[in-house]
Amino acid sequence: MIPARVSLAIVALLLVLRGVIAAVLPLSADEAYYWLWSLHPAFGYFDHPPMIAWLIRAGTFVFGDTPLGVRAAGVALSVPATWFVWRAAALVLKDEDRAALAALFFNLTIMVSAELLAATPDMPSTVTACAFVYCLAQVQATGNGKWWLAVGVAAGLGLLSKFSALFLGAGTLLWLVVDARERKWLATAWPYLGAVLALLLWAPALLWQSQHHWETFAFQFGRVGTGHYTWRYLGEFLGAQFAMASPLIFVLMAVGLWRATRRDSDQLMLALLAWTALGYFLQHSLHDRVQGNWPCFIYPALAILAAGVRTSGVLRKVSMIAAPLAGVMLLALYAHAAFPQMLNLRKDPVARILGRDFAPIASVAAALNQAHLADAILTTDYETTAWLRFTQPGLKVIQVNEPQRYPDAPPPPAALLKGRLYYLANLRRDQHRLVQQSFGYIGFPTQAQAPSGIYMLYPVGRPKSSLIGKMP
Repeated sequence: MIPARVSLAIVALLLVLRGVIAAVLPLSADEAYYWLWSLHPAFGYFDHPPMIAWLIRAGTFVFGDTPLGVRAAGVALSVPATWFVWRAAALVLKDEDRAALAALFFNLTIMVSAELLAATPDMPSTVTACAFVYCLAQVQATGNGKWWLAVGVAAGLGLLSKFSALFLGAGTLLWLVVDARERKWLATAWPYLGAVLALLLWAPALLWQSQHHWETFAFQFGRVGTGHYTWRYLGEFLGAQFAMASPLIFVLMAVGLWRATRRDSDQLMLALLAWTALGYFLQHSLHDRVQGNWPCFIYPALAILAAGVRTSGVLRKVSMIAAPLAGVMLLALYAHAAFPQMLNLRKDPVARILGRDFAPIASVAAALNQAHLADAILTTDYETTAWLRFTQPGLKVIQVNEPQRYPDAPPPPAALLKGRLYYLANLRRDQHRLVQQSFGYIGFPTQAQAPSGIYMLYPVGRPKSSLIGKMP
């Protein structure tokens, strides 16, 4: 067993390293998209609740419109998130060495390292899940009903981050029903007061949704029940978690989850929080793809369960090398992301995600603007829009479709639409016929090659209507 002081020292180094990596890596398309949200603060957005936009706005206020500014909140919130996991583990496992190991496992997983580094809704969702687990651990350990109010605050902030917090609420209710030792809470006012507090915190976002046709609910819950029955995605989902947790920590998580699923287990609360979400994801994977990042909010509970595994024989050897292997994998991923030329892969998924493949295309668009050959660039997908806006701040960008993504962004001025316009799109997502419906002319395209594919650049004539698109 690693001594607590050693585990915590390694955690501190990992947190510092996360801050360095946050400053040097370019933004992914999704991060740049959420940065666009932050330019127009609101209580809701098309895809997700508003928390990520608020946090990005706070970070850029301090560090400017830079990768570190966009990601600053996630780096800062890694500290309280880790503390919540550490102290929750101490309450549940009653062992300081294992509690510190839980904090180490939590920060060594690629899942948590990526989600607390990247400025996406998964970041505040993971942080609030850590707080939620800690507050429930206090309820279980102290029997003090006032901790239910803290549970409600964590739940409310979680709902402002991502709707996946609903799974934690469902898991808590299941725990109170299944665990006879905790069923007494159902006869008190405390959990209900916590639920009311969560709803009050969530209320402004719900009001926004009611004024925008409940579009986020329709978008997110519209995925439920789609697709035909297949085994194809189940293996993909499990394989993704095997890699995102790191192989041996995944094994310990699975063993800990299995052992904790007993009615007399002190870790039953953690197990039921995890099983409630996992049950849905496993069912969903039988008819549609489960994105690898979706279970991030149950990793606080899973990290504690992994650290709590009492080992012997082969499992003891697994436990001894789980952290070193995860550390090597994480450092290798960081090194490749920061120095892609080390491997120089022909098709590098990390470079594609971070927009390195798109950078030459963005430079071409900026050069057209600087040469006064293009007054604005038209787009039809949020990734291209976001990358152009963030990496080329002087460039005017108009997304001619999907106005629901930018409800508070201004429409383009009529004078700009009378200028020189170009439409830019990846060949695989080319929608020039859609653009042609709104403009009187669209010319023959020029092709631009990037590692991620071919981009098409079309000259475009004046619009048929002045009410076209948004300038996010």
